Amino acid sequence: MPKASRSYEREQQLSLWVALALKRLPESIQLQPIASDAGFRRYYRFSSPSEWLAVDAPPETEDSRQFVELARYLSEHQVHTPKILAADESQGFLLVEDFGDELLHRQLTQTNAAQVYRQTFNSLLSLQACPDHTALIPRYDRALLRRELDIFCEWFVGKLLDYQLNTSEQEHLNKLFLTLENSALEQPQTLVHRDFHSRNLIVREDKSLGVIDFQGALWGGCTYDLVSLLRDCYIRWPAELAKGLALEYRQTAISAGLLADTVDEAQYLRWFDWAGLQRHIKVLGIFARLYLRDNKPNYLKDLPLVIRYTLEVAESYPELELFADWFSSQLLPLVEQQAWYSDYNYAGDQQ
Repeated sequence: MPKASRSYEREQQLSLWVALALKRLPESIQLQPIASDAGFRRYYRFSSPSEWLAVDAPPETEDSRQFVELARYLSEHQVHTPKILAADESQGFLLVEDFGDELLHRQLTQTNAAQVYRQTFNSLLSLQACPDHTALIPRYDRALLRRELDIFCEWFVGKLLDYQLNTSEQEHLNKLFLTLENSALEQPQTLVHRDFHSRNLIVREDKSLGVIDFQGALWGGCTYDLVSLLRDCYIRWPAELAKGLALEYRQTAISAGLLADTVDEAQYLRWFDWAGLQRHIKVLGIFARLYLRDNKPNYLKDLPLVIRYTLEVAESYPELELFADWFSSQLLPLVEQQAWYSDYNYAGDQQ
């Protein structure tokens, strides 16, 4: 069956399911698609104003049972996640609370950024204060870290840039990846949202902050979500602002009893920087894969900023200079030939 026909059939099935769940007439449910995330979930409104969103989470790619259980777990621990009215895990259909469209991303300006980001700290503290739940939350262990980093080699280097790594380069990248894995694993381990940034935080009508897109949560390094927030792949702020806010959060976490005061500023910033490098190397691969495999070209426009973050951190530490030099000499010339790179306007950064 053609892809368009399958999509139409899924929408019809979802529409009928929503009508049954809400005890309405089927013809009263008219699904209107809204923005989707990088995964395979699709979101729909069906009335305006809307209290609920209809979600199509294909069971072959999405684990709806884990999503429902995780949403409940987070809500029980003061993380404002959407309520779930109904779920059919076998079909992959859900009705979830509609938080609206006021993404935090839209409220950020050069003059209010520091204040707005400080307001996110309570949500991050609530996430990190969640107790471990080994049956629900997978470990962000070395094997998973390596699988993510390898996406960079396969999809960004090999498939997007068509660059073949030689044995020496593979050995060097292996050493780099080990270094980044060690840094992630030596940090205090907490709940990690894994995409905690301004497009996954919604300012609700009561001005509280709603947290969405949490289904990939893991148990991992304590600086991962903070660097996801402050070195956002979609918007850039001055380096000193990000550094200053990172250190503010360190002190906030210490005051909340979530971080030992023996972790000094230098150690915390190193963890923060290296978690960011690990994340951004991974994201280069993921954005390339979203374009090449999943036909989502919009992510290409965000690659230049991720490359910029990658090089800035790598150039700041002697242990990472070989990687920075290799990236600049071998990959950057290929990157600069790409239309998505030449179209990037650094003046658009929030500096």
